[in-house]
Amino acid sequence: MTHPLNLSLRVSALLLSLGLASACSNRADDPGVEYAPEMYESIPYEPLKQTNFNTVNSFGINERTPANGTIPRGKLSYFDHIPKDSVGVAERRLRNPFSYTKANLEEGKVLYTRICSHCHGEQGDGQGPVGLKFKGVPNYSAGAYKTMNDGHIYHVIQWGRNRMMPHGSIVNPEERWKIAMYVRVLQRGEGPDALSKLVAKGPTSTANDSTEMTDRANQGPVGQAQAGKASDTPGQGGAVSPNGSGVTHTPGN
Repeated sequence: MTHPLNLSLRVSALLLSLGLASACSNRADDPGVEYAPEMYESIPYEPLKQTNFNTVNSFGINERTPANGTIPRGKLSYFDHIPKDSVGVAERRLRNPFSYTKANLEEGKVLYTRICSHCHGEQGDGQGPVGLKFKGVPNYSAGAYKTMNDGHIYHVIQWGRNRMMPHGSIVNPEERWKIAMYVRVLQRGEGPDALSKLVAKGPTSTANDSTEMTDRANQGPVGQAQAGKASDTPGQGGAVSPNGSGVTHTPGN
């Protein structure tokens, strides 16, 4: 080894030792010199606070935009990618995450009366004040309307159909499901009085119904993280409850 190279190595070792020594201290509260300290003690940012140097996120805010198709945990049955003109797909794929309890049906009745009855009537016969003026509002207990399942009703509430305007911006997903449940009451042709009967028996038809709490093929019980397998179509459903009542059935219970 040549003399200049040997001297260079000695000087480098000395400088390294001095650098390490400068990072030490006899004070317990002195962290010394840290390399890349922000990696150990990150700077907290408010999610919606704008910064002058953030050129990646939308509007310069610190909160990252979720990836396309992101679904909040526990909301798998609330979000779907079914096009607005595909109500037939909604009939087959969407499943109501709420059970037919008295509380849910009564809440659906309140929402229906407040938002829907001016057109569809309190009895669901299309004889509301607006329905009488403009005509053409269907009777839920007549023809094909009395066989609509929860998924069909939910989809129409969200996107509208024919002359009915979309109501997705007016009622959130939970409210849509509960309104759909109350429409199932009115399909019986007995008006609001049929509510207690539906609580006991569930929907009149369960062959293509949307009242099961869980999708056994693709998801676990609503409200739990879906760590194992995700559905291609959120809210996609499986079989109806084994007793044919449409009342919630969670495997293992």
